[in-house]
Amino acid sequence: MGDVMTGDGLRLRMYEDGAATNPTVLLVHGFPDTAAVWEPLVRELKDSFRVVRYDVRGMGGSEAPATREGYRIERLKDDVIRVAEAAGGKVHLVGHDWGAVQGWRAVQGHPFESFTAISGPDLGHASDWYRRNFPSRETVNQLIRSWYMAAFKTPRLPDLIFPTPGLELYRANIGREHEAKRITTRTLQIVATRDRFVTPAMVRAAEPWCDDLTVKIVPAGHWVIKTHPEITATWIKEFTRES
Repeated sequence: MGDVMTGDGLRLRMYEDGAATNPTVLLVHGFPDTAAVWEPLVRELKDSFRVVRYDVRGMGGSEAPATREGYRIERLKDDVIRVAEAAGGKVHLVGHDWGAVQGWRAVQGHPFESFTAISGPDLGHASDWYRRNFPSRETVNQLIRSWYMAAFKTPRLPDLIFPTPGLELYRANIGREHEAKRITTRTLQIVATRDRFVTPAMVRAAEPWCDDLTVKIVPAGHWVIKTHPEITATWIKEFTRES
């Protein structure tokens, strides 16, 4: 498939592996990655799936919006849905980090066959979890791990270290109100217990909001899709077969 145009006129760079006759799985990466972060997992999936992925707006080969508003979660969600529609047919969605954050919002507006979320909560579910549990040990622990979010919102210094387009993801979305909504799509959560950025408690904030949720736990760090591609792929294959 060719590159996809977003609703606000940006070109998203697309990548495709596997036979077109296989079920389609769409992979959405997070920050500060590009679609290349999925390579280890693609190798495990491409014999069973048509694997579609893209560089998120502002990253890799995709075009960047001119303003911060172009990084709002609603724009990112629309990108996911446009790519899924361009892929055609039934699509299984997989997101990591900010890709999972986008995925949670996308499944609220598009009939995906299934959704696999890895190391990324829904912004509304996370906000609800903080409100209900603060100042518990779990919420304080998550705030400590989230120190970088406040740092990313400061001017100048973060831009010298990280690509500015990725930083705008945080600046456009963190600190805003986000409503928690029910998730009716069959969902698999892969919880990495050694994640330095997202605690298992935060990841599992989605549980009260999901109608059909499966949870798998792995003793791994944040980039489990790179360090443990075999077990990640196995769980995705098993879960999608049941959809």
